[in-house]
Amino acid sequence: MGRSLKKGPFVDTHLLEKVEVMNRGSERKVIKTWSRRSTVVPEMVGHTLAVHNGRKFIPVYITENMVGHKLGEFAPTRLFKGHTTRVAERAAAAAAIASAGGPGGPGAVGAGAAAPAGAGAGSGAAKPGGKES
Repeated sequence: MGRSLKKGPFVDTHLLEKVEVMNRGSERKVIKTWSRRSTVVPEMVGHTLAVHNGRKFIPVYITENMVGHKLGEFAPTRLFKGHTTRVAERAAAAAAIASAGGPGGPGAVGAGAAAPAGAGAGSGAAKPGGKES
């Protein structure tokens, strides 16, 4: 649920005062703030605010499209590296087998070498004659 129109948007007073002082003096400096909860108001447009994400300050240039949103929306707190895919898992497994001296590596003796995990018909043992079903 949103905030009541009667109350108006929430902005920390110390942040709003800094922006208004800079607007009166026509200054454009970066303002550091921990106030992720503050709403972006039209007076902030054109300023750069360094919003804290819990670890460091993320510079956010305020545009007209940001008015009405919270400052914390523009400084993500988590780093999403993406979901792993099965293709990536297989490639990592193949690389691990190759680096560990898998088939054809040191210790492999001709046709009698063991097959890598996951190879074959799924029963775990090769059938005589070398045919797979």
